[in-house]
Amino acid sequence: MEFVVKSLQPNATVVVSRLQAANAGDARLQAQTLGLDVLSIAPASWLSRLKAPQGGGDFPLQLFSQELLALLNSGVSLVEATETLAEKEARPAVRDVLQGILAKLRQGQPFSAALEAVPHVFNPLYVASVRASEHTSGLSESLERYVVYAGQLETLRGRLVSAAIYPVILVAVSSLVILFLMGYVVPRFAHIYEDMGGNLPFMSRLLLQWGLALEQYWYVVLMLLAGLVVVAVAGGMRLVGKRLLSVVWRIPAMGERMRVYQLARLYRTLGMLLRGGIAIMPALDMVTGLLSSALQPRLVSAARSVREGRTISHAFEVAGLTTAVSLRMLRVGERAGNMGEMMERAAAFHDEEMARWADRVTRLLGPLLMLVMGLVIGTVVVLMYMPIFQLAESVR
Repeated sequence: MEFVVKSLQPNATVVVSRLQAANAGDARLQAQTLGLDVLSIAPASWLSRLKAPQGGGDFPLQLFSQELLALLNSGVSLVEATETLAEKEARPAVRDVLQGILAKLRQGQPFSAALEAVPHVFNPLYVASVRASEHTSGLSESLERYVVYAGQLETLRGRLVSAAIYPVILVAVSSLVILFLMGYVVPRFAHIYEDMGGNLPFMSRLLLQWGLALEQYWYVVLMLLAGLVVVAVAGGMRLVGKRLLSVVWRIPAMGERMRVYQLARLYRTLGMLLRGGIAIMPALDMVTGLLSSALQPRLVSAARSVREGRTISHAFEVAGLTTAVSLRMLRVGERAGNMGEMMERAAAFHDEEMARWADRVTRLLGPLLMLVMGLVIGTVVVLMYMPIFQLAESVR
């Protein structure tokens, strides 16, 4: 859930930030972790999301990290590298962010403090990773870990989106064909069959009435489509998507796949933080907002168990945050002392599993959707021509 956080800066200015958190208390904890002097916290409404500046969404965080890493590896200092990125940037909003960071660096502030001043751009995970690297002089390694982390997430997301493109296009095109048949072709047949009156088969008569209604009230259909576009732009489709996801979670097969996807994201993020030198408890607090509402209480319970002295693998197993594979990997990581690396390996394993599952579902769903849409279109065509067949039978 997204929260709007208003905080007071040292220069007496009020800054509005947006944080993903399970509840208001979690959002306050994240803000305090970032060192923000919180004035108020409130859930973000769809209207505030519509009016809010895009800031962080427009800032190319992964590209910024890649370019900064390349400059640092070339021997350029942090201040010079930030100045270079600001000079070459053509977008005013991004350039303003970089110049703000540059100004704080020239004042002698740490890089993590400069990033904290722009919380709507740099999320708590990014800031915490940079802060941990400052104690070990390993900023390049921290940036490299984040670039790899973001790239892996983007790769998986791209594979899942690519798998969904074909079914979406198939449904959209088929829907347009059905709309054309019902709004243009069926009314023409209805006018031809006007003289036949009650001699039409019931299903054909019903279809023709729908077609005539669509022809007569076409402006209502256009208004509904326009309304859907407005709702989508205003963020309403996100609310619909959340409702749909809550239903999908209850389907055993789909719910389990969604759980595995969430767990892979959790393992990858925790692995990046642990390898960056962040302790397990702060890391668990940071990643709570990444999970869906169905898994967030489980992670809170697991964090409580770890705080009480139990091992990570045991706490995650009791809370239902493991699979058969990940549980063994976590236990191996505890024995070998490389928990961060083993979590990243578990995430990679489940990412590949999710990609293979999405590919299989796409291969099955494509022909199935084509069959269903073909049956719908075929039924419309048959019902249109059925009176002609009936008339031919009567003439015979």
